[in-house]
Amino acid sequence: MIGTILNASGILIGGIAGLVRRKPLSAANESYSRVILGALTVFYGLRLTWISVSGSLMEILKQLTIVVLAMIVGKLAGRALALQKMSNRVGQRASEIMNSARPDDPDRFNKGFKTCAALFCAAPLGILGSTQEGLTLPEYFYPLAIKGVMDGLASMSFVTLFGRGVLLAVVPVMAFQGSITLIVGRVFEPILTQHHLVDAVNAAGGMLVFCVALVMLGLKRIELADYLPSLVAAPLIAWLWR
Repeated sequence: MIGTILNASGILIGGIAGLVRRKPLSAANESYSRVILGALTVFYGLRLTWISVSGSLMEILKQLTIVVLAMIVGKLAGRALALQKMSNRVGQRASEIMNSARPDDPDRFNKGFKTCAALFCAAPLGILGSTQEGLTLPEYFYPLAIKGVMDGLASMSFVTLFGRGVLLAVVPVMAFQGSITLIVGRVFEPILTQHHLVDAVNAAGGMLVFCVALVMLGLKRIELADYLPSLVAAPLIAWLWR
């Protein structure tokens, strides 16, 4: 669980830095960091898709077609399950709590813990990264490492509102993302490997990570949570296509 450990470390380092520094990053530095993280996310997302497709030109086209179909089916399933709407509600609730935060609030610690835990765990990149890390060997921890930097930068700002409660959010992040990685690696990876379906999941996952970068860079508004079922649709479509 290298990626999850790096993610938790980013939250701790960012939170501690925020407590010590007590000064937010400038707008220029935030913009620079977003561009760098977005570029890295593009690279590692497309790289995962690239290393997951192989064979002749026709076989590669077939695999990419499976990815596209998986994203279409996943989008339809995610919309039916209202995944993005649930994610939006979490974000809206967190925004309301942050706007009403006060330094003298006696419940500031608990609010900080609950708000940051919800935001960090609900991020689609956390689910994507944890899944990819469980399916790949050696572990493809790069998406979670990028999320760790993003969460760390967010923690620097959150501690000014909520104090030390932000640091405690590493516990549910470790439990949630670590559980996904372990379950995927111990339960689903052997089954997918037996039927040669791991690459289908990774190829779709890489494209979804790339979509995360488009949102980070402000290039495209994508309902990322709705696409998460693509990770399930990809191996099913690959298996049926045979």
